[in-house]
Amino acid sequence: MTNYILKRIGLIFVTAALIIFFVFVFIKLLPQYHQAVLGSDPEIIELLYQREGYDKPIIDQFFIWIKNILTEGTLGRSLKTEMGRDIGKILASRIPVTVRLNILPYLLSIPIGIGLGVWAALRKNKLTDYIISTGVIIFISVPSFVVATLLQYNVVYVWKILDTPFVLADSDFALDPIRGMLSYLMPITVMTLGSVAGLTRVTRAELTEVLTSEFMLLCRTKGLTIKQATFRHGLRNALVPIAPSLIGGLISLISGSMIIERIFRVPGIGRVYIEAFNNFDYPLVMGYLMFYTIIGLAASLVIDLSYGFVDPRIRMGAGKR
Repeated sequence: MTNYILKRIGLIFVTAALIIFFVFVFIKLLPQYHQAVLGSDPEIIELLYQREGYDKPIIDQFFIWIKNILTEGTLGRSLKTEMGRDIGKILASRIPVTVRLNILPYLLSIPIGIGLGVWAALRKNKLTDYIISTGVIIFISVPSFVVATLLQYNVVYVWKILDTPFVLADSDFALDPIRGMLSYLMPITVMTLGSVAGLTRVTRAELTEVLTSEFMLLCRTKGLTIKQATFRHGLRNALVPIAPSLIGGLISLISGSMIIERIFRVPGIGRVYIEAFNNFDYPLVMGYLMFYTIIGLAASLVIDLSYGFVDPRIRMGAGKR
């Protein structure tokens, strides 16, 4: 196991280096890159030439950029979105907002999604299964921005349950916490519905297959009821491919949802990514992509290792004996 982990960590560094290098090069090759980044201020142009080596070949610029990260401990500074501010501080200030938005849908979707999936599997080909499956198909097929727009229109303008279609800013949230929490209701609902639908579909499919296996028939012949056999033996086996995705879902707490944050004006990490692109703030885009490339690769290692914890029979990196 130790050798496997060390190999994977080595591959993470190599893969991250290649991805970051190609992203850096492709961003540099964008049309009018220098015009968008440098602007017309001669002092800024001179500063970027000295610090970032913008007048040198792209390969040299990449190594200068890496050297600045290692020596200064910073991903650079935003040139337009939040001019002059350290990129690491920008991301750090947005992550708590994204976590606050994502944590409740994550916690709600697990019991609801697994519960509905188990219920549908136990009532396969019956009315309950058809109703749950129809709802799952609808919320998986309909894009989240459509659900969000319809929810905004009906809740705010038709039913007048809430007085704002957007999430309140932190300053307004502090002044009126109850109204602030209510403003999170719609984005949390949209994200929960999508997560529940996906988890329900996977749970139903996996558990339906497990319920038809031979060991479940053996459990029934020993006197266990269908519910006892399902919850004591079937559900654990069905969760083997599901549990790692739940662990990986923890990473989504800080990755954000660009569409939802854009629609509801949530000042989170997903929205800053869109703002950076719209403002041609390429240093901020590069810092964002580098950060989440490393996070995503680390998450893949955690997910792979979690298989061994969920099912002790699985051994990572085991060779032939």
